[in-house]
Amino acid sequence: MATARIHAARARSPGRPLTSVENIDVARILGEIADLLEIQGENAFRIRAYRTAARTIESLSVSAASLAREGRLDELPGIGADLAGKIRTILETGTLPLMHQLTARTPESLVQMLRIPGLGPKRARQIYDGLGVTTLDALEAAARQGRLRTLPGIKAVTEQKILQGLADLRGRGGRWRLADADAYLKPLVAHLNACTAVQRLEVAGSYRRRKDTVGDLDILTVSSRPKTVVKRFVTYPRVTQVQAEGSTRGSVVLDCGLQVDLRVVPAMSWGSALHYFTGSKPHNIAVRTLGLKRRLKINEYGVFRGTRRVGGRAEQEVFTAVGLPWIPPELREARGEIEAARKGQLPQLIELSDIRGDLQVHTNATDGANELGEMVDAARRRGYEYVAITDHTKAVRVAGGLTRGEFHRQFKAIDRLQQRFTDITILKGAEVDILDEGALDLDDATLAELDVVVAAVHSGFKLSRAAMTRRIVRALRHRRVQILGHPTGRLIGSREPYQVDFDQIVKAAAEHGVALEINAQPERLDLDDIQARAAHEAGVRLVISTDAHRVEELRFMRYGVDQARRAWCEARHVLNTLQLAALRSALRR
Repeated sequence: MATARIHAARARSPGRPLTSVENIDVARILGEIADLLEIQGENAFRIRAYRTAARTIESLSVSAASLAREGRLDELPGIGADLAGKIRTILETGTLPLMHQLTARTPESLVQMLRIPGLGPKRARQIYDGLGVTTLDALEAAARQGRLRTLPGIKAVTEQKILQGLADLRGRGGRWRLADADAYLKPLVAHLNACTAVQRLEVAGSYRRRKDTVGDLDILTVSSRPKTVVKRFVTYPRVTQVQAEGSTRGSVVLDCGLQVDLRVVPAMSWGSALHYFTGSKPHNIAVRTLGLKRRLKINEYGVFRGTRRVGGRAEQEVFTAVGLPWIPPELREARGEIEAARKGQLPQLIELSDIRGDLQVHTNATDGANELGEMVDAARRRGYEYVAITDHTKAVRVAGGLTRGEFHRQFKAIDRLQQRFTDITILKGAEVDILDEGALDLDDATLAELDVVVAAVHSGFKLSRAAMTRRIVRALRHRRVQILGHPTGRLIGSREPYQVDFDQIVKAAAEHGVALEINAQPERLDLDDIQARAAHEAGVRLVISTDAHRVEELRFMRYGVDQARRAWCEARHVLNTLQLAALRSALRR
């Protein structure tokens, strides 16, 4: 519950319009309300309404505040007049009376547990009721003593995850999803760039390497007036704590709990500082070691031979000094990039512009927010050559999955829509549930009519490793399955991957010609970078899909491409970089 800190910081001036309330703040408050409602056993439809509203606001590509000013909030899918009014209140005050009412009715220990990354409302209630845990210290003791495992469904790995979540909560904010960091950084970077003293600016660290989660953030700038830049940084309106303020650096904590560090460097040190603060640490050590062999000293200030500076103004100069080509930030993890660079074998990494279409998109026929025509038109406006409509099958009841007859009605609607849109091809697809024993939740005749079949696990996550592996491998053997969607089932910060023999999944996918998906939803990014690299190096083709449930989520493709770049993917490794005819051929089993 990171926004608890936002509430406290803004309580000093209630009722005053706050221009610094971002979409992500609104989404977090709505999500926390849904959690509190769930803890208290409220109506499932009411809970879902708040979760849907949170997702809608978080995925907006425009400011919710601007829509509020125009009186257009209730035009958003799933947001009626009542929710629109609540969102306006959050935008104006930074909080919502309902939030305080629910918090007051919820035991404090449960509210605290909800703030632990990865511990959801159902699990928190289970621990509270089952063990009488009333403090975070008591929760930690129960986890360390193995007492949480006495509760149904909790295993040793769950205890370790809770202990890690506690450590993150008690630390400086823990890890943040990359998309969340983006949301908080964008206005801060704009605030700094508006300062005439800033000559260059880059966000470094794991953020620049595009890791799926990031910790503290490092901003690097060049300026001849460093004190002016530091002052502007520490007086940013969302700063609640200034940890350090010097002549060339500053460190602050934002009201969301995110720590950000600023360093101002001279232009002559820009490249070496950017390399140093981008990391990773093992990569930097490897580069410095190469420098030592050439009698060079490489640090954040420059490249030196003795006391003479021989480079560091540009990042390329650091690599040139040790005989290497420039290495993209996403690869700087000491996973073979130095050796590949020395041999001239660095990959030509995939670019967002290489993507020709999206192969997993949902509509309001199931759990999406937008109509078929709206989703297709949004894909068309992104310049895509094709888009696959892949609504859920009936086993996913919470998503309102389609029956065979409903799919056929959708096929006819697609045919009619295709006559309107001649500049994009609409592929008929389905996200087909993999049932417990590995059978598919759609009959073979209907599967044969589909252009794209994405098979995915949506239930039974607690199967044993062997059982889950058998389940998925059996599904991959089905000759109609073309893509395995979100292959490990993880939700970053809230659900661990299910237990599965990933090597066997890769082997089966290679044998049967099934592509594995990199799901670009920021909470999934599944496959992760290491798994995606292992898959394509084993000869398995990948797809990058947004799993979009509303038009705004089509922009998440960027995060999937980020993940693919970290996995050393070139365009040739990803099916949806192909032109339509080649894609159809590649999908054919």
